[in-house]
Amino acid sequence: MTTVNIFEAKTQLSKLIELAEKGEEVVIARAGKPVVRLTKLEPAKQKIRYGLLKGKIWIADDFDAPLPEDFLITPEA
Repeated sequence: MTTVNIFEAKTQLSKLIELAEKGEEVVIARAGKPVVRLTKLEPAKQKIRYGLLKGKIWIADDFDAPLPEDFLITPEA
């Protein structure tokens, strides 16, 4: 964890942002007291939306029927 004062944060903001992007926590302090924490933002998880493909795909009625014997590949000894 890196701690800097406000003046230092203003002059080195780009460097501090790079540190945060790499996963390091940066604390900005005023008069020696921690005020703000600079951390990497995690992308928001998208909500799962069921039924988006309804009516756009289909599964054949014989989808799980056994395959014909001549279709199967037999391993050679």
